[in-house]
Amino acid sequence: MQVEMLKPEPEAESAESLPGINELIRTHLCPHVVNIDLKGEYPGEFLHRLGAIGGFGAMVAPQSGGTGYGLKNAIRVIEDVSRECVSTGFLVWAQQACAWYLQNSSNLSIRRDVLPLIAKGTALGGTGQSNAMKSCVAIEDNRLTAQRVEGGYQVNGTLPWVSNIGIDHYFHVGIDVANEPGLMIALVKGSHPGLTLNQNAHFIAMEGTNTFACHFKDVFIANDAVVSHPSEFVQFRSRTKAAFILMQMGMGLGLVDACVNMMKRSNKTHGHVNRFLDDQAEDVETALFEARTACYRLADKIDAMPEANHERETLAIRLAGSELALKAANSAMLHLGAKGYLVGNAAQRRVREAYFIAIVTPAIKHLRKELHDIDTGSCTCSA
Repeated sequence: MQVEMLKPEPEAESAESLPGINELIRTHLCPHVVNIDLKGEYPGEFLHRLGAIGGFGAMVAPQSGGTGYGLKNAIRVIEDVSRECVSTGFLVWAQQACAWYLQNSSNLSIRRDVLPLIAKGTALGGTGQSNAMKSCVAIEDNRLTAQRVEGGYQVNGTLPWVSNIGIDHYFHVGIDVANEPGLMIALVKGSHPGLTLNQNAHFIAMEGTNTFACHFKDVFIANDAVVSHPSEFVQFRSRTKAAFILMQMGMGLGLVDACVNMMKRSNKTHGHVNRFLDDQAEDVETALFEARTACYRLADKIDAMPEANHERETLAIRLAGSELALKAANSAMLHLGAKGYLVGNAAQRRVREAYFIAIVTPAIKHLRKELHDIDTGSCTCSA
């Protein structure tokens, strides 16, 4: 499989992950966070604006509309956004993950026609890979199946929840093709004939993520909409998996940073009693520094050695990030006490967001299973 190789450029020495991102977050995200959380407001305008300043382009080559800054920059952007709102940080991850798969596709037309739209935020998109990832490690069966037909594939099945999508959004999915090893990765749009989007569930903390059930009824996927054919899957998965998962660390790092700041503010008036809590601000802050350092270091390694196997280290860091997010959010809630129960207070929102980080694919139990399989040599990968 021949694909464009992304050559990361050095990041400028700056406190900002991107020029202008702090101001953009302050003016176009912060005023909407409570409505995103409690009213399910979708931050579409913010996402378009973030894309315009390069917020989705770190993992995309400049010739395809990206910045080419690399994986660490992608994580930092998600971290900056998640410091204010993990729901929106998750959408940024979904957009970047969509771009990352397209960047690695052997399909020239997708890289030419769609990838620049995703990288620049002109079009928005998500990733429907949760079920596919779990099916690959025998956690659940693949919910989408396909038959080879003339000119492409015919797809049927239902994915229960796919985020950052809509009628005008793109997203990619992993599909089990009859009598062929490996999954087919397809790019679809919400308006694709035969595809129905239903918003049949409501969520805590993630209500503003445009999450829909996706029902495929005899959906025709032409070959020019295929990101990766089954014969390419093993190589494609090896090339994309580590970065796809490590980018999620941005959500945890941003949340933990916000929790540390809440704990410090609470200690200005209640430090005399907060000191009796198990997890102190300085302890969580030290753990945050260590997690961030390990994450950034691995990101640089993945960029420098994209063909090497980084799977175990990535899974371990991602697991530690989930566990730290739960600890930090719990401690922040205990530091604030009764104030944290107020509607709109960040502390109770951070608890709910932390559980999302621990549950979103790959969840804590998923990560521990994969690590167990690697360490015991009992891999149950079915694709």
